[in-house]
Amino acid sequence: MQLIINNKIYTDNSNEANKDSIFVVSKQNEKYKELAIANGCEQIVEAKDLKKHLDMSSIKVIGITGTNGKTTTAAAIYSILLDLGYKVALQGTRGFFINDERVEEYSLTTPVQLGNFAHIQKAMNNGCQFFVMEVSSHAIEQKRIEGLEFALKIHTNITRDHLDYHKTIEEYIRVKNSFFEDETLKLINKDDEKVRYNIKNGFAYSLEKPSTYKVDAYSFKNGMHVMFNHFGKHYSFSSMMMGIFNVYNLMAAVAAVHITTQKPLEEICEALEGFGGVSGRMETISSNPLVIVDFAHTPDGMEEVLKSFNEKDIICVFGAGGDRDKLKRPLMGTIASKYSKHIIVTSDNPRFEDPDKIIEDILAGIKNHPSVQIEINRKEAIKKAIDMADDNCVVLVLGKGDESTQIIYDKKFHFSDKEEILKILNKDK
Repeated sequence: MQLIINNKIYTDNSNEANKDSIFVVSKQNEKYKELAIANGCEQIVEAKDLKKHLDMSSIKVIGITGTNGKTTTAAAIYSILLDLGYKVALQGTRGFFINDERVEEYSLTTPVQLGNFAHIQKAMNNGCQFFVMEVSSHAIEQKRIEGLEFALKIHTNITRDHLDYHKTIEEYIRVKNSFFEDETLKLINKDDEKVRYNIKNGFAYSLEKPSTYKVDAYSFKNGMHVMFNHFGKHYSFSSMMMGIFNVYNLMAAVAAVHITTQKPLEEICEALEGFGGVSGRMETISSNPLVIVDFAHTPDGMEEVLKSFNEKDIICVFGAGGDRDKLKRPLMGTIASKYSKHIIVTSDNPRFEDPDKIIEDILAGIKNHPSVQIEINRKEAIKKAIDMADDNCVVLVLGKGDESTQIIYDKKFHFSDKEEILKILNKDK
């Protein structure tokens, strides 16, 4: 990839490096440094020093990491800042946005290092005062965020994910927590038992433990209503979003905007009420029957969604990705059986694995449940769930959120849970 700063070409590709470019050495490409020199490149820059070449003093970078909640929290911060009149960029799983316009489609949660700098440069060229970004565990471990200076680092939670890459839960936790070791301003979910951080310049939010931004009460009648206190003064906000996990996400967003702008909390809470949520994250596709799509693809993520509907008969449609953490599959089955009246286990991005084997792994965690069906065809699984629903049911279609593809082997085929649900419902009319 190339980045142009003050008419100088910076590249991380040794094949592109020559006498007229500067080669940026990172953890990913350091073994190609000699090749870049052999190609005629005379100037080498360490990735950690790239910030010395691009003046980023005009923009505040806010980074969010955690197993769940990154996308919603980042989108809420972005929405609030825009409503408060700031110019803002947002980079994450859903793409790259500048001032309410999508500039690039879906990408890595966190791009390679030059990609981050290129996006920040583009944001500054568009007058942005804030750059809000999701930070994945892969990006932290691979040092893709090296050289960035954060105005605020946010922690949502640490549960279980990406063990196909990190191998152990301990290593995954260590990588996540390493993001909070320095003295940068940070905002921590105080209720998370796994988080470890440098307390210097630390703020916290919570529902249970004492914190800087402490939720005192919440309810879910016709949406969400939250009361919280900040140094003894009380504030409140409402949202049409649902789920205790979204109380955490929205509280993190409110606190983050308050810390980085110092705007009155009353104004921030008012601006939050314009945020309608994120496509594919606890998204209501139909009210009658009640059908909701969510990205939950970990045991903890599933539990947070499922326990939000304890007053309903839950019909849960889910699968698990192939070539990913296999040990989480029976755990997901156990969570589904704990909360669901009906379970339909299906396919979800099997990649190079046999979908039947993935489903077997899930079923190992489902013991003596009275209503379990297996339907590998995801479209048919969704249809069966909707046909089964009555007035007291909620159909939860989990795992893909707003993804628009199904990955089989190394091919991507168009498939959208939301589109399929709408087709099924329209046919039934």
